[in-house]
Amino acid sequence: MSTESSPVTVIGLGPMGRAMAATLIAAGHPVTLWNRTPSRARDLVAAGATLAPTPSAAVAASELTILSLTDYPAMYDILEPAVADPAYRDLLTGKVVVNLSSDTPEASRAAAAWAAQRGASFLTGGAMVPAPMIGTPHAYVFYSGPGEAFTGCEAVLRLIGEPRYLGTDPGLAQLFYQAYLDVFLSTLSGLLHATALITSAGVPATEFLPGALALVSGVPDMIGGAEQLARQVETGEHPGDLSTALMMGATAEHILRSSEQAGIDLELPRAVKSHYDRAIAAGHGSSDWTALYEVLKAYG
Repeated sequence: MSTESSPVTVIGLGPMGRAMAATLIAAGHPVTLWNRTPSRARDLVAAGATLAPTPSAAVAASELTILSLTDYPAMYDILEPAVADPAYRDLLTGKVVVNLSSDTPEASRAAAAWAAQRGASFLTGGAMVPAPMIGTPHAYVFYSGPGEAFTGCEAVLRLIGEPRYLGTDPGLAQLFYQAYLDVFLSTLSGLLHATALITSAGVPATEFLPGALALVSGVPDMIGGAEQLARQVETGEHPGDLSTALMMGATAEHILRSSEQAGIDLELPRAVKSHYDRAIAAGHGSSDWTALYEVLKAYG
């Protein structure tokens, strides 16, 4: 694929899709758009994009189609009728489809097989920044799928954010995306739960949140860094020279009781306490808190 000012199609114009389309337009690429609500394309069309009348026409306009949708079922809702359109025979043959929608790794693998059956190369992607950061030096995006397809459109994808290619398995980008968001969403819930605990006593959130956010930023140093944590979970060695599961479990119990007394939601502290309870029950009480990994990695 020639990438210098090559045409790109963007389907799905939520905040992320609009940000990606605007970035591509600013870089000089002819951009074709399609969205269920055409009015969302108004500013982009004014900036030089073309609004296609149908998904079929949108895909046909470019060798590269980027999808920014709610989930993978939305892809089928849009593309299955498109490929069935008799006016556009072999619509996907030779095309590259990059799906930056959120779903599961298995959904990505199934979608890659679906696209391959119709002659397309399929790349899974996960953008790890909010829409306002798309196209900035802080943006990065995970990708996985056929290496040749990724190499062919890497220069275009780099405009959106730094491309981090993970390999040929189409499920890997989505796996990394969901794992990173697991950390992010859990942190957000913990932050808001802790704020509710503080404000239950009439303390303003402004007196709590600066220190709480500093605590979050200091976590890597407090746990010994990524290399040490990775070594412990990979070797299964949890020597007990840090905070033990028994110690941390006692703290989890205190947080649960404090939350109950404050009259705030108990679901999150109950879940955290259950992790320590199970680790202790499995014989890891005197091990480092990292031994939680041994019970978290096994379901059931």
